[in-house]
Amino acid sequence: MKVLVVEDDRTLAERLCELLQADGFRVDVANTGADADFLIQTERYDALVLDLGLPDGSGANYLQQWRDAGIELVTLILTARSSWSDKAAGFNAGADDYLTKPFEPAELLFRLKAMIRRAKGHAHPQLQIGELQLNTHLNQVLLHGLALKLTAQELRLLSYLMHAAPAIVSRTELAEHVYERDKEPDSNVIDVQIGRLRKKLGGDYIVTERGQGYRLVAPRPSD
Repeated sequence: MKVLVVEDDRTLAERLCELLQADGFRVDVANTGADADFLIQTERYDALVLDLGLPDGSGANYLQQWRDAGIELVTLILTARSSWSDKAAGFNAGADDYLTKPFEPAELLFRLKAMIRRAKGHAHPQLQIGELQLNTHLNQVLLHGLALKLTAQELRLLSYLMHAAPAIVSRTELAEHVYERDKEPDSNVIDVQIGRLRKKLGGDYIVTERGQGYRLVAPRPSD
């Protein structure tokens, strides 16, 4: 999943980046509202972590502008402002959730993952397709009730496909949302890594849609 962190405190922004990357997220960072606006207009993200007190304006005002422009990016406001009026302004601008500083890193991850799941149509933290299960809190994959050993990259690919299922995910979308900006692969690399993941899953879970991409489905029971 690809997240944009908008935070003018560079030390905190770095901490957030490390926290999210360690949990499998791809992260971009903007230190001003203008930088965030450029990235949001030119990139696609799964979620936004937004500070209210930015050096070039209110985060809530920027969020309102994005909502008015039809940008429905799920947004977690992360700020030191804890008054009800600040929270009301954030939610009225279009925030999906609100977390005050200082915060527990695990709580931020839980809230962010829950927002992304709900935006993709999943209410429960455990995603399941056939006998394949993904616990989004623990980043644990079970197949037929047994833990499946995956590399970090395979886990990121599988997580994105499971969140999107049963929709088709293009190679371009995988490159943009699963891989770091300076490590975006070509189609051949993605095909190879999908092939390795497919072998571990078995059962025809990953279907290749010619000319379109991949989608995750529950295998048909054998006769």
